[in-house]
Amino acid sequence: MQKIYNPSTRAKITLDFLFISLICVFLQNGFKVPSNEFLSSTHVLLTCITTGCWFFCGRAMGLYKDYRATPFSYEWIVFLKTMIIYFLLTSFIFSQLVSAYRFGLSQLAFHCAWIFVLLPVQKLAIRVFFKRLRNSKQVRRKVLIVGAGDSGVNFYQQYVKDNHYGYALTGFIDDTTNPLVNGHYLGKTADIDEIIANYELDDIVVAMPINDDIQLSKIIKAGEREGKRVKIIPHYQRFSAGRIHVGTLGSLPIITLRSLPLDVTDNKVYKRSFDIIFAGLVTILILSWLIPIISLAIKFTSKGPVFFKQERWGLNNKPIVCYKFRTMVHNSRDLDESGKYQQAKKNDPRITKIGAFLRKTSLDEMPQFLNVLLGSMSVVGPRPHPVPLNIQSKDSVENYMMRHWVKPGITGWAQTNGYRGETRKPYLMQKRVEFDVWYMENWTFWLDLQIILQTLVNMVKTEKNAY
Repeated sequence: MQKIYNPSTRAKITLDFLFISLICVFLQNGFKVPSNEFLSSTHVLLTCITTGCWFFCGRAMGLYKDYRATPFSYEWIVFLKTMIIYFLLTSFIFSQLVSAYRFGLSQLAFHCAWIFVLLPVQKLAIRVFFKRLRNSKQVRRKVLIVGAGDSGVNFYQQYVKDNHYGYALTGFIDDTTNPLVNGHYLGKTADIDEIIANYELDDIVVAMPINDDIQLSKIIKAGEREGKRVKIIPHYQRFSAGRIHVGTLGSLPIITLRSLPLDVTDNKVYKRSFDIIFAGLVTILILSWLIPIISLAIKFTSKGPVFFKQERWGLNNKPIVCYKFRTMVHNSRDLDESGKYQQAKKNDPRITKIGAFLRKTSLDEMPQFLNVLLGSMSVVGPRPHPVPLNIQSKDSVENYMMRHWVKPGITGWAQTNGYRGETRKPYLMQKRVEFDVWYMENWTFWLDLQIILQTLVNMVKTEKNAY
């Protein structure tokens, strides 16, 4: 399904590109570059890199979301996050990838300083301009809300009351009155023909659950007969507490009950790009010397292989091979006498002395960065469980299998909130799943960075539930 930006957001993207391009031109002129070289391949490359990086960072940080109904301070904070990531990304690119072009740290700092000054002013001006435009008599649309219940009142308060979306209220109609509509109640749904004739309106928004198709058909026909646009708010919250996405698949209208940010192709690309860069740096800078040290420690203290390989379920329930440093005695049993999977527990006799240290510091998970590079895992995501534990939990824990809608991770939102280690009690697994599902439904690039930082802090402090 295609991402469609509203006019104000398209204006922000266009002007961002224009301003950043002009800043690049200004820099070239400021550093005495002859005017006949402005369109040289080098300077065109500079402009393409900077504008491309800005859009990549802005899109990843959520800079181009619809902020019209939120205070400018929210957009400002997102802008600052984008600036930080943009500076780090462009400094890396110009110092490592295109170092032949002389665009040093001072030039980049000057470049970012101009962005820091100009772009917030531009975004504030766009916000003011489009708010005035939406509230002008030529653009403002008068709306009749069918339904004075929670959905209708919420629609009024969020999309009509503060004039952020170009709507002015004509009134409410419903078969029951609601004192919260403050005198805007106009009558019952059966009176819609008379109400349309007596009141000025442009749009009809149906914001009540209508189980009778005849009643809904009457409302639609009454509106369209008088040339009014009819919009319907679907009521599917009873099936899902998550995000509901209404869109089209080709020409077919379709409703997705649980829409995840990582269903969007752009977000998948951002997350995968970060995974490759982060896991690659960890492999080169840390695993290159850490693996030999830990390997020797494991070999000298217990018999058996250095690495432990176990089949688990990954994206879309497909089996993956998960790598860890071996922390238990060789050939230890995963199943007890009754055939039930044995989770690692406190003072577990199967765990070696060096294994206890590796588990306490989470160093046993480090080989999973190889899983990330291979594409079977992500740096951040729901932790993959052993297959017997999946089979044991999928029918007894609500929404358990939803965890496999995204790639499993080395660390996750549940783990940073204290739900790691043994889940022998059912409520512990249920809480872990709830945190995993919340993460999937609220994913942002910034949230991943927060989880990684918290995981590093926990590794230094050592985890009390890691055994």
